Amino acid sequence: MAGDTVQQIKDRLSIVDVVSQYVKLERAGASLRARCPFHAERTPSFHVSPDRGTYHCFGCNVGGDIFSFVEAIEGLDFKGALKVLAEKAGVELVYERGGKEKTDERARLFELMEVATIFYTSRLTDAAKKYLKERGMSDATVQEFRLGLAGDSWSEASEYLKAKKFTDKEILDAGLAKKNERGNLTDKFRNRIIFPIADSAGRVVGFSGRIFPVKPAATGQAAKTDGGFEPPKYMNSPETPLFHKSRILYGFDRAKQSIRKNNCAVLVEGQMDLLASHQAGWGNTVAVSGTAFTSEHAALIHRMTDNLVIALDADEAGIKAAGRAARAALQGGLNVKVAQLPTDLDPADLILKEGAEAWKKAIRNAKDIIAFLLDVLEEHMKAPDSFRRSVEQVVLPFLSDVQSPIAREQYLHEIAARLGVSEAAVAETLAKVPTASRVAMDDSVRDQDKAKPSFAQGFGRARQAFSILLWQQSLQKPSIDVAAYARELEEAVGAEAFASLTTLSESEREALRFSAERLYGKSAAPLREAKVLLHVILRELLAAELDEATYALKKAENLGNEEEVIRLMGVCKLLTTRIGQIHERV
Repeated sequence: MAGDTVQQIKDRLSIVDVVSQYVKLERAGASLRARCPFHAERTPSFHVSPDRGTYHCFGCNVGGDIFSFVEAIEGLDFKGALKVLAEKAGVELVYERGGKEKTDERARLFELMEVATIFYTSRLTDAAKKYLKERGMSDATVQEFRLGLAGDSWSEASEYLKAKKFTDKEILDAGLAKKNERGNLTDKFRNRIIFPIADSAGRVVGFSGRIFPVKPAATGQAAKTDGGFEPPKYMNSPETPLFHKSRILYGFDRAKQSIRKNNCAVLVEGQMDLLASHQAGWGNTVAVSGTAFTSEHAALIHRMTDNLVIALDADEAGIKAAGRAARAALQGGLNVKVAQLPTDLDPADLILKEGAEAWKKAIRNAKDIIAFLLDVLEEHMKAPDSFRRSVEQVVLPFLSDVQSPIAREQYLHEIAARLGVSEAAVAETLAKVPTASRVAMDDSVRDQDKAKPSFAQGFGRARQAFSILLWQQSLQKPSIDVAAYARELEEAVGAEAFASLTTLSESEREALRFSAERLYGKSAAPLREAKVLLHVILRELLAAELDEATYALKKAENLGNEEEVIRLMGVCKLLTTRIGQIHERV
């Protein structure tokens, strides 16, 4: 890849351009600040410097440039972040053959997955297209989401990939095949419509395959293989170096812009549901892929929005899954609503049978999770005692997961009104509900605090003065003579202490720059403030020396050592004079 590609991207995209797409920035002196997207906080401690093109959070001690930011917030490696930012900047990526690119294992796997996607899409038969059309999928949707077909051959995909110079190990590592008893590769996906699953950068990392019915769809029966074995309706790629189902949401790469725009994400259960929802105009829809909705999924969504609408199947299994997803989402700080669907209809069927307007109505009428649970229980539990017990057992654990104190207070009020009891009684009962998830989160935060570098814990005056030097050095037009200030700082703190300050890592230095910018960025006279700080440091050092000399003088007087008393009296007088001179200068 061209060596100047990274610089081209940085020249076209500022740190503000990138970060502001994920968090709301506000001016704070020479920098901008926001609530950190990487940890929960109420007071903004995340700062962005437009001049240096960097960011730093004083709460969780993370920082870097636009590439490290996109890596962290999108859950990507450097090449994934490079792809995302290149698209934003309009810079074309040109990969060179040979060297590191050729030997990079992850790059090879990404290339393999792309070749496999092209292979499957090229084999989508007329029969498969007809089936997808019967399920309401348009040709444009099929092409946009790159749907394909795995046929009934035992090793067609594997042989094709090997012909493209991929090794058996790479095909196995990608999760597209397994070895049979004879040691030969057999395809993972057979007789299935293939749905490529992409990461945040749009790179294919895995596949989901829906059994393609050989029998007429009206029978409701899936095809059976030899021996009468009935394969699962859906099959997903196994865990691979690229595909981690607890971190990947199907369609997220296409939905994230719409999620930001609408300030809301819609969660459905399957690929067909997602395609139907996108086709019906809800481009902010995402789906889980062969796993339950996890805290990592919640964190992924939370980077784009605070709001989630859960629209899973209306059967018993779907309702239970919605409950589990809601708790994970609440624990992740999301505001959660639930869309009620007609019984026995999933989102895809609802859209197909009743139209996009019915789906729109279901989303628009979604209820807050607590209100949804209360309504369901009240409908099924007619006896007051049964309703009360159900609220204690079912609803209060959800309420314990709500992160917003204001929202919790509102829900307390609603629950108390529904039960006909005081809010104090509900609050007392809530206090007894186990909150292991929040305890774990608190422990994690404490562990992060313990792990912070020492410079963030013991931010003394010397480092504060050094931070001004680093900050001014980073400016194109410093407002102080940095060379002269550096000499004065070394004189004030001593050569040994100054030398130790110069050994700080770049991440520590950047944190100090942000600290100085935050403290002195609005100052009209940073030079005077820097000088005052140096004088304070020097005065404190001299005062400490005076204390030591005074103690030694008393000890010499007690011992009757007149020669030492005379010497120490001179030292104390000199130190007192120097301290007085500093007072006069300040």
